[in-house]
Amino acid sequence: MPVTLPSFRYHPDPVGTGAVIASEAKCDCCDRQRGYVYRASFYSTFEVHHLCPWCIADGAAASKYQGAFVDDYPLMEAGLSLAIVNEVAERTPGYVSWQQEVWQCHCDDACEFHGDAEPHEVKAMRGDTLGQFLTTHQIDAVLWERLAQSYVKGGDMAIYKFRCRHCLTWVYSMDFG
Repeated sequence: MPVTLPSFRYHPDPVGTGAVIASEAKCDCCDRQRGYVYRASFYSTFEVHHLCPWCIADGAAASKYQGAFVDDYPLMEAGLSLAIVNEVAERTPGYVSWQQEVWQCHCDDACEFHGDAEPHEVKAMRGDTLGQFLTTHQIDAVLWERLAQSYVKGGDMAIYKFRCRHCLTWVYSMDFG
């Protein structure tokens, strides 16, 4: 019988993005072998190796180990409600990033994380989406053209794709290895 993973409002496909992988490892939090474990960052002073998606979804992992899956500062700085910030930081799988991940927000809410952008999506960025991206990352149009042409999904330059849950706008962030 197939296992149904918990749903995450702000990370709808953690297996597809690689944040959760199939594994026979036991979860450090619940001590159960559930078939899946989280593989991205978990910020805690405790030594934690394996967390199952269920202990992430119900907040048990964050509570037990006094930790977070992403930095809450960018979300707090954006003025999001504490309930949203806590859901993203404590009950949503983070994502694998070169440096510190920065969860994006739009329309007074955190966005859904959809993984690394595809090269064709990067090259097709236009209008307000591109303008906001260039402003946020302090990139001029000439440099952007070179970066977009050389972008490889999973490469040293990462472009992460988020989607607003309300207006469905795509929001992108960037990181370098």
